[in-house]
Amino acid sequence: MRSMPFDDLFAALERLSLGIDDLARLRHWLASIAHPGECLAVIAGAVGTPPCPHCACPRVHRCGHASGLQRFRCCRCRRSYNALTGTPLARLRKKEQWLPYLQCLLESRTVRDAATVTGVHRTTSFRWRHRFLPGAMHERPARLSAIVEADETYLLESQKGSRHLTRPPRRRGGVARHRGINREHDCLLVARDRSGHTLDFHTGRGPVTASQLARCLGPVLAQDVLLISDAALAYRTFAAKAGLSHEAVNVKAGVRARGALHIQNVNGWHSRFKTWLLRFRGVASRYLVHYSGWQRILDDRYLTTPTLLLRAALRCRQAARTLHN
Repeated sequence: MRSMPFDDLFAALERLSLGIDDLARLRHWLASIAHPGECLAVIAGAVGTPPCPHCACPRVHRCGHASGLQRFRCCRCRRSYNALTGTPLARLRKKEQWLPYLQCLLESRTVRDAATVTGVHRTTSFRWRHRFLPGAMHERPARLSAIVEADETYLLESQKGSRHLTRPPRRRGGVARHRGINREHDCLLVARDRSGHTLDFHTGRGPVTASQLARCLGPVLAQDVLLISDAALAYRTFAAKAGLSHEAVNVKAGVRARGALHIQNVNGWHSRFKTWLLRFRGVASRYLVHYSGWQRILDDRYLTTPTLLLRAALRCRQAARTLHN
């Protein structure tokens, strides 16, 4: 049977009157098509000729190919590498499925759902999730300016997936043994300015402290910002030591806003994050910052295509060392 030329096939599709369901099926089928060279072309175009990731020497020369990628050899230390060396994506296989998998991340699919769509094993899907996300998470604003809202939210500590629990297991997640915020809760600090720029920090267990605020917010807040928070003493102490203008909104007393002074933007982010998190049926505490960064990527609408996500992961070479340490 002779195959139909693509031009004839495309012309036949143009003549058809496709319904909504037909268009949806066609888009889904097109999205599932992956050419092995497409991902390799994106990697080569994004990285070019990178300097040596071992000694940072820019003097390199080409040294053959492996797994479809150009290899380079450093003229100083004589070690060889490719465009993925030193990135979170080093030594990952099945590159023809990377772009479809990144589309699954943009659609917030679960591990098993993404594995089914891309045709990989669920453990591979989980590994890819926590390799692609750390690199893309580094695409974040360097500083927040003008009016900045800051507040923290708390999630029950989770050792999901761990083979060696440090406490008795809780049935289906369970509840904390003691009332209030304590060491059984993970603290997620979120700062957001009125331009929509957002930064997230996992400060550890228990209530946030002034020293933690200084470590997280100190480097990213301009000196002339107006910091708005709730009435927690830690924010007042941090702002006084940092010399920042500070206004507190006593939310516990029922005060939601005083004119333009409120923290509703950051609290809205908290609400969207916790609602979005429900689809994953709980996340391990050690990966909490990955999921908050994932939500920040989706909420910022900056990295909106698989290609942009892949390029963001390639721009981060130090994340791989942090991830494995």
